[in-house]
Amino acid sequence: MTIKAYKHVTIYTGEEKIEDGFVRFDQEILEVGQMKDFKEVSHEETIDMQGKILVPGFIDVHTHGGYGIDAMDGSAEGVDTLATDLLQEGITSYFATTMTQSYENIATAMKAIKVAAEKNPLIQGIHLEGPFVSKVFKGAQPEEYIRHPEVKTFDEWNQLSGGRIKLVTYAPENEDAAAFEEYCVENNVVLSIGHSNATRADLLNSKASHITHLYNAQRGLHHREPGVTGHAFLEDNIYTEVIADGFHIHPDMVKLAYKMKGPNRIILITDSMRAKGMPEGESELGGQKVFVKDKQARLADGTLAGSVLEYPDAFRNIMKFTGCGIEEAVLMSSVNQAKEFGLDRKGAIAKGKDADMVVFDQALQLIETVSYGNRTVKK
Repeated sequence: MTIKAYKHVTIYTGEEKIEDGFVRFDQEILEVGQMKDFKEVSHEETIDMQGKILVPGFIDVHTHGGYGIDAMDGSAEGVDTLATDLLQEGITSYFATTMTQSYENIATAMKAIKVAAEKNPLIQGIHLEGPFVSKVFKGAQPEEYIRHPEVKTFDEWNQLSGGRIKLVTYAPENEDAAAFEEYCVENNVVLSIGHSNATRADLLNSKASHITHLYNAQRGLHHREPGVTGHAFLEDNIYTEVIADGFHIHPDMVKLAYKMKGPNRIILITDSMRAKGMPEGESELGGQKVFVKDKQARLADGTLAGSVLEYPDAFRNIMKFTGCGIEEAVLMSSVNQAKEFGLDRKGAIAKGKDADMVVFDQALQLIETVSYGNRTVKK
């Protein structure tokens, strides 16, 4: 691969801002610095990026699909294709996200994701959302497949995936949750409270360190019962997912979450489903009809069913809703994910990291995505 150098670019590395900087890379970052320290190297391609902004590649740990593809389709080719499609959004790493379904359908999805991930390193893991959730807050999770946490079942799925489950959404108030938590901790699977009716008392001894789509499909904040949302606010160590589309959470409630958690504990996600990037109309999620209109995806009864949110919109919206700057948005879109899940080569523009980057213009419109040094220009 030809060595490339971006010159005269504003770089948000994940740790600092470099006003007039350069980055030299092939598949990984070779050098980052200020232009005053730049030295020409023979046989490299130099690109003037005057007026452009460079940030680390986005990491989406909660996306079911998009562009007509869903992780539950059980198609390795589909999961692989989705990774390429997501590059158009600046997503350079993602967790293929499943949902509550039959044992057989989830097993098939695990096997397909394993095959795709062995070929495509953009697939950095699996987020198993359900089926160990609460019927009270099922959201768009099909109720007939909801079950109590089962170590044996989960272990079988994890084995089929090649040990790729990095994150699991479950309801800690369910029977047998304690044994399930022990297994996940021992196997380096991050536990996420979601689709849960748990009280604060239920959660005080929980080993969960993550909250699935804060505010949504969970026992909410109440002055007599903190619920899941209150627990998220009260526990400093907990990471909280936020869907910043303006529909799942009112912008002022996003701002409240930001004030409570700060930029170091928020994880921006899309929770997108197959209808993302497709024309409005009828779609499907977990065997259920979904209707997409005005950038919202809903079941027939009006329940929000994932999103059609594209990541650059989430990136811009979190700044719009909270008043934070690009530095903080970078923490929530990349740095925090890499730190939480031990993705050591991701989450920063620094020497030795994978060359995963997003190029914006001054209006924060995405121009180009770089993945392992390969450039994808926005269509």
